[in-house]
Amino acid sequence: MKTPLCARSPLGEKHGVMDQRSCWLLLLLFLHSSSSSAHHDFYSSIGQMTDLLFTERDLLTSLKDYIQAEEDKLERIKRWAEKLDVLSVTATQDPEAFLGHPVNAFKLMKRLNTEWGELENLVLTDMSDAFISNLTIQRQHFPNEEDQTGAAKALMRLQDTYQLETSTISSGELPGCSPAAAAVSRLTVDDCFDLGKVAYSEADYRHTELWMAQALQQLDRGETSAAVNAVTILDYISYSIYQQGELESALHYTRRLLQLDPAHQRANGNLKYFEYQLEKQRKAEDNERDESRERRKRSGEAEADDYLPERKKYERLCRGEGLRMTPRRQSRLFCRYFDNHRHPRYVIGPVKQEDEWDRPLIVRYHQVVTDAEMEKVKELAKPRLRRATVHDPQTGKLTTAHYRVSKSAWLGAHEHPVVEKINQRIEDITGLDVSTAEDLQVANYGVGGQYEPHFDFGRKDEPDAFEELGTGNRIATWLFYMSDVQAGGATVFTDIGASVWPMKGTAVFWYNLFASGEGDLRTRHAACPVLLGNKWVSNKWLHERGQEFRRRCGPHRSD
Repeated sequence: MKTPLCARSPLGEKHGVMDQRSCWLLLLLFLHSSSSSAHHDFYSSIGQMTDLLFTERDLLTSLKDYIQAEEDKLERIKRWAEKLDVLSVTATQDPEAFLGHPVNAFKLMKRLNTEWGELENLVLTDMSDAFISNLTIQRQHFPNEEDQTGAAKALMRLQDTYQLETSTISSGELPGCSPAAAAVSRLTVDDCFDLGKVAYSEADYRHTELWMAQALQQLDRGETSAAVNAVTILDYISYSIYQQGELESALHYTRRLLQLDPAHQRANGNLKYFEYQLEKQRKAEDNERDESRERRKRSGEAEADDYLPERKKYERLCRGEGLRMTPRRQSRLFCRYFDNHRHPRYVIGPVKQEDEWDRPLIVRYHQVVTDAEMEKVKELAKPRLRRATVHDPQTGKLTTAHYRVSKSAWLGAHEHPVVEKINQRIEDITGLDVSTAEDLQVANYGVGGQYEPHFDFGRKDEPDAFEELGTGNRIATWLFYMSDVQAGGATVFTDIGASVWPMKGTAVFWYNLFASGEGDLRTRHAACPVLLGNKWVSNKWLHERGQEFRRRCGPHRSD
């Protein structure tokens, strides 16, 4: 016969209670290790992370119940001890006289035989059983180490994209954030240290330095930490600075470390090595620095925007910099009421159309989806959100990627009347056939959620990108914004220098292909990291098949 997982110890009831508690802890650790193998990518969707807040609230309620039960137990023990203390003081002044009274003798026998045993049982009563049971169940659905690392890396991505100081992030005072919200969003010394450790594990020494320096600064200001001290932080800082080639600064922090801990073995070794390397570097760099300065002067190294690496252009556009909206171009953009050539549905109530860009033409439609419709779409999508994927050009298969951090779900027209109604609205406004389009994709961006520069259409080096659909290439993109975003989260077009900002209830539309069927390289775009807020979008990718008589082909490549 198998022994139960949490069987009582054969050594007796006392040991049995302790074994019961140990079994719960072992079971908790087992479930934790089992659940950590199933990665949920919680950090990549704010919508799904909201469920974790309610889970944590329930656990907090359970924890408070456990604390209250423990306090009640201790209060009972305390009252019994106080009562016995008074009695003991009186009894021990004249023990024989005290026990000469038969009632006192009886009560002594009773206390030692019965009441102390009851007290023992009370002390050993495990009030945490209900709490641990609840925690064990909920732990299966907790984020894992990869989620924590993903969220940490997302903070650093926001730091770089929006050029934020570590002190700004640590204080919680992000752009668009109210003082009240910032007050409960501060990072502790331990939080900053953990961010630095994540960067260190990724060999990202720049962010290691920044976050360890922030942790040290907060320690210097008087903030306390039970987990980390200045010596440990300085050890990380000096090494990360050394890895970046800043020997003089690394030497400074190493000396500061040795002031706190003169016997630190590694720091003493580093001190001699850094001094030796610094002397060599100074001799070699003096002449090289002068020559490099002269070369820069002769070549005029100020880069034009057109030659900026795409990553920098993308980040600048996310910050609202580098936009190419000139007054002349602005004068060609208009707002109008649009009925799509007197479409029956929009003759009386045309939609509001606004030009966002002229070449390529990017238009925004205002108030084209209601709050109720957006909430229903979110409700349908939320249980099915999965980490968004991209086409791998090498394998032709879908895979997750670090440059696309969000979760998405696909909704077919048959699943709910609201989805069918939205699809029909897209067809009526664009004039394109949606029967060959892909299902409505709903996406929710998580911490630092983004999608780096990409094309929606399949390029010539990806001939099989949409072959399984049998509907041709993606001719156009329709993008609904289903939430406002307090900061960040713009859709930027890196080739043309355009930024389109989220506006709840609006939709943006553009063609990915010229009328000739050639891909329009100007439509390369990206979703900027969400700095503050919760970004929900849904998009419809329309395909070539079915559009033969709706958008006729042009004879020229540039049509």
